[in-house]
Amino acid sequence: MTRTIEKRRNIHLELQEQKARNRQLSKELDKAVSLAGMGAAAAMIAHEINNLLTPIGNYAALALKYPEDQELIEKALKQTYENCRHASAVVSAILSVASGEKQKKEKVNLAKLVDEVFRCICRDFSKDNIRTDINISPDLTIHAVPSNIQQVLMNLIINARDSMLGKGGILSIRASKNENIITIEVKDSGSGIKKEYLSSIFEPFFSTKDKTAKSGSGLGLYLCKKVVDEHGGTISVESQPQVGTTFIITLPDEPA
Repeated sequence: MTRTIEKRRNIHLELQEQKARNRQLSKELDKAVSLAGMGAAAAMIAHEINNLLTPIGNYAALALKYPEDQELIEKALKQTYENCRHASAVVSAILSVASGEKQKKEKVNLAKLVDEVFRCICRDFSKDNIRTDINISPDLTIHAVPSNIQQVLMNLIINARDSMLGKGGILSIRASKNENIITIEVKDSGSGIKKEYLSSIFEPFFSTKDKTAKSGSGLGLYLCKKVVDEHGGTISVESQPQVGTTFIITLPDEPA
């Protein structure tokens, strides 16, 4: 009997020690996840800020080249201000997304969001022989964190443009509402994505872009999926090489 009691006591002590080790391991894992999240956030911020800094630099270069053009200088300053303001919102939004922090969603006009994205990109797509076809009802609204959804759209639009550089094509953005679901489609007639890559397209650091060109961090689509998930929606892709790519986003019409 004494031996049985002693054995039970030893098992109890071992269980207590194991629980203590598990708690310690859990703390270390939380710390590792937190550090990984900070690293991912830093990489995503660098990626997105670069998207905003590039057009600012382009405008500044033009303003310096034509100092007598007051209208151009005023336009460059205005765009610099707008992009800096947007960059601040981007940093806050991405940090919140990376940390899992819940942000307040609001009712926003989708057509205006898309228009602001194109203004931030500051590029006339027709100069690249790319025609834009936007079909969004001026009354269509979504429940979203505006800066987050703008980043999703900016990533998809820039990716679409990159896929059509050199040969031109059509960039189509369409949105519709069916019952309580908003569907947004961003479609291009670019180079497309190989079938074997489609299952990995939303994974962090996965990129189909040319690494030697120092482009494509592999975080843009990862961020898109993270943001859409946060909004209670879905994002999927359909693509054929040399035909084009379509990204399809669905969002609930009510706050998630």
